[in-house]
Amino acid sequence: MWKLWLIASGIFFIGEMVTVGFLIFWLGIGALLAMVASFFTDNIIIQTTIFVISSGLLIFATKPFVKKFAKSKNPINTNVYSIIGKKGIVIEDINPSKSCGQIKIAGEVWSATCDENLTIEKGTEIEVCEINGVKAYVKPINVVVTKDN
Repeated sequence: MWKLWLIASGIFFIGEMVTVGFLIFWLGIGALLAMVASFFTDNIIIQTTIFVISSGLLIFATKPFVKKFAKSKNPINTNVYSIIGKKGIVIEDINPSKSCGQIKIAGEVWSATCDENLTIEKGTEIEVCEINGVKAYVKPINVVVTKDN
């Protein structure tokens, strides 16, 4: 029976390498402890109990420890959210009532929108406040803004 626990442990360790959750690792350790128990007893219920209890204890005992060190105080925004807070320039008038407008940030062109009662003209410097779907919600910095009537 020890061979089965060794194979299970290997599968859990390989699974841990594929994932990033640091959860399956403890199942592998539990399987190794069950393998050690199989040298002393042939009772599968005892072996399985050792596997379940040791895996569960290891998961719950190390979860707070892992959370403490894995959590970043200042998460880094990636992909589309990396432009939030950045400044750019309007390259096509932003008119929310017509649902048109484009901005350029770091060489990339984005569809943009703004407050419903504003139109931001081409050439105005803007700051990205948030991302809503595929559009950047912006506010003007250097104001060349006209009110819609």
